[in-house]
Amino acid sequence: MLKRSVGAAGCPAVTGERYRIMSCTGKVALAIRVVPRKILSVPWWMEIFLFTVTSFSRTCFELGPSGQLGWYRGIVSPSLHRDGDFLFKVSVHTIMGVEYMTSYWDAHHETMSRDQLAEIQTKRLKTLVERVYTSVPFYRQAFQEKGITPGDIKSLEDLKSLPFTTKKDLRDTYPFGLFAVPRSEIVRMHASSGTTGKPIVVGYTKKDLDTWSDLVARCFSMAGGTKEDVVQNAYGYGLFTGGLGIHYGAERLGATIVPISGGNTARQIMLMQDFQTSILTCTPSYALYLADEIHAAGVDLGTLHLKVGIFGAEPWSNNMRRQLEEKLGIRAHDIYGLSEVLGPGVAMECPCQNGLHVFEDHFIPEIIDPVTEQPLPYGEKGELVFTTLTKEGFPVIRYRTKDISTLYPEVCECGRTHLRMERITGRTDDMLIIRGVNVFPSQIESVLLEFGETEPHYLLVVDRKASLDDLEIQVELSANMFSDKIAGLEVLERRLRERILSVLGISAKIKLVEPKSLPRSEGKAKRVIDRREL
Repeated sequence: MLKRSVGAAGCPAVTGERYRIMSCTGKVALAIRVVPRKILSVPWWMEIFLFTVTSFSRTCFELGPSGQLGWYRGIVSPSLHRDGDFLFKVSVHTIMGVEYMTSYWDAHHETMSRDQLAEIQTKRLKTLVERVYTSVPFYRQAFQEKGITPGDIKSLEDLKSLPFTTKKDLRDTYPFGLFAVPRSEIVRMHASSGTTGKPIVVGYTKKDLDTWSDLVARCFSMAGGTKEDVVQNAYGYGLFTGGLGIHYGAERLGATIVPISGGNTARQIMLMQDFQTSILTCTPSYALYLADEIHAAGVDLGTLHLKVGIFGAEPWSNNMRRQLEEKLGIRAHDIYGLSEVLGPGVAMECPCQNGLHVFEDHFIPEIIDPVTEQPLPYGEKGELVFTTLTKEGFPVIRYRTKDISTLYPEVCECGRTHLRMERITGRTDDMLIIRGVNVFPSQIESVLLEFGETEPHYLLVVDRKASLDDLEIQVELSANMFSDKIAGLEVLERRLRERILSVLGISAKIKLVEPKSLPRSEGKAKRVIDRREL
């Protein structure tokens, strides 16, 4: 029997063993699953027809409001899931008043019950532990030191008994010490820049790359991306995972990708106009710089085709989101990932913009107290920890990211059941301790964005004078607010000082500088200069 349920974005859905039908905005899209027979009331000849066509082609069907069967207007790529579901994923749905037609909306995994999700995670966790115990000497030794064997892991509750993995562990096992397959099975390697020591090397099997592409395609789909879009990818290409991760995810979606990488801003703007870019991907700080340059060049936003921005690789605030959306006329989405865990595609923000959905069919997230290392309950802020469930080449167990976030278990308005993580507010390793107070650059950014007279371009200079920490905040004045009237500038400085003191609990010197006088970054923004000799 078919059953009524709620699909993505609160849309009514009808589900069955063979068919998953999602009905939204008067349209019904079918995704056909190749599993045992008949559930839907259609003639036997239609069943055979659907089974045959969908088994040997990449065609998907659409039902109109009248129930008439017709060809879907686009080609949809199938994806073979690890649990054996051969799905043609397509839906037409409305989220927050915006209609999306997506080809990588995976209702089966993204809206399953928490119990079903826990069952999948437990099964995959057991397999993971068995595999790394057998194949990775580092983990085998770490388990033995804690007196743990794979047979001890019987449920998700047992995860907290497993040892953490740290960045130091990854560097100490350089280059291939944490690979879980022979190097000959690794088809690609990425690495960190290695500016603070040996780089961290991450290996991917062919299946890992397929999974990665699927997850990034899922991210694009979540933001409303389709095969009709032109994606301008201004993340850096190379050993950094951002550029290639986004690139292959966009290709998997079927979109047109413009692999421009970072920098060359004038060319970025020209191609954005000429190629009719609809989705921009880059760091939020570079997106803001692009926005300023677009306005400085006198480009009319009405002549651009931009509709969505997918920004990540550094913390950014909701105030910066509002600026980006206003300056570029887009909907700005946060994407999360890190090379050690996968790359971009670990979590993504849906149109509700109320946290990023962690793809729990592939990862187990935790929040821990960074000092005591004890797990924290949902809703509490702490350090984000990830266990990979489906990576073959470079699996990690309880990897400490040093990113600060919070996890929320409530089902999202969009209908997804995966945990939501709060946008990254800072890192434990870029946290500044000033006069005994923990200070994150993102806190200061949020304050600066409250003031219309300033731009979110700033630099924190920390020094030590007479044994006391000194914090100077250099912030650019807004171009349309710039004034040489000393009295007005002094008032603004005082207001900023008072607000910083209120938020941080420490005083800071405010230095107002001319528009566009601070260095710009085409990658991750450099926000801090620490001159203290500790």
